[in-house]
Amino acid sequence: MRISLRVNGEETVVDDVKARNTLLDVLRDKLNLKGAKKGCEGEGCGACTVIVDSRPVYSCMYPAIAASGRDVLTVEGLEMGGELDRVQKEFVNRWAFQCGYCTPGFIMALEALVREADSNPSKLREVYGGKVRGIVEDALIGHICRCTGYEPIVETALLLLSEKGLD
Repeated sequence: MRISLRVNGEETVVDDVKARNTLLDVLRDKLNLKGAKKGCEGEGCGACTVIVDSRPVYSCMYPAIAASGRDVLTVEGLEMGGELDRVQKEFVNRWAFQCGYCTPGFIMALEALVREADSNPSKLREVYGGKVRGIVEDALIGHICRCTGYEPIVETALLLLSEKGLD
């Protein structure tokens, strides 16, 4: 089967997609985008997170055919002109990673959160009643890191949200 989707801003056609293929399979094996990682293969680690139509998804569980006609953003699509985007820069600046295996998934989850804060901060305030740490914790549920102990990642998220007026 053939699917058409927009990946990192580029219209993309992928041939020979099987019904059993996940979005992660297509990204890694057919498009050679290796940022999203295969970890648990069951919505348990978050290493495969990408953004589909502005929402973070576990690409290991997302059927490739469901991505047809959708807008997919991977960690490779964040940098512009050789420059890391804001979330990526803060991960580096705040040492919010160690081995790096889980890092693309965390970055994509936070990227989706930062974009939501840009587009609708009042909704986040209303839903969470000003409890910014709760916003961060909900965004990172299902993401596992065995190296950092999470605090540098959470601190990075809190900094990014404070820049959006959520603190």
